[in-house]
Amino acid sequence: MHSKAYSIIEATKKLERYCAYQDRCHKEVIDKLKGMRMIPEAIDQIVIHLIQKNYLNEERFAKSFARGKFNIKKWGKNRIINELKLRQISRFNIATALKEIDTQTYDDTLDVLAKKRLAQLTESDIQKKRKKLADYLLYRGWESDLVYRKLRELIPNT
Repeated sequence: MHSKAYSIIEATKKLERYCAYQDRCHKEVIDKLKGMRMIPEAIDQIVIHLIQKNYLNEERFAKSFARGKFNIKKWGKNRIINELKLRQISRFNIATALKEIDTQTYDDTLDVLAKKRLAQLTESDIQKKRKKLADYLLYRGWESDLVYRKLRELIPNT
């Protein structure tokens, strides 16, 4: 299998389109350039160009990532934080991104998600039902204190 050799100009144009299509983080761009077999000096030059021309902006990426994963996938803050860390986003940008999520909307979303999941559970054993609901919400990245408060509200100890 032959992979195409790219000039810096071709690679830059390709990455401009890649970044214009949707916000990307530095790691995705660097991985893409490595996949195009670009040398480190060329990668640095292209990344600098993309930042200067505002194709690449980690803060903007982090904000749109957090908004999207919360609004569309209903992820909690822990899952969003972990996914941003995997993409090597700075603590500062992660904190900024989480401010995009309105506190009231966050609480309301947890409530809707928990009630919807609870309605789907057919488990008759109360403890097992609580565990299944907790596992589901924790996996989606909701903070444990919020999850356990919601469990006490929705499935009180009888």
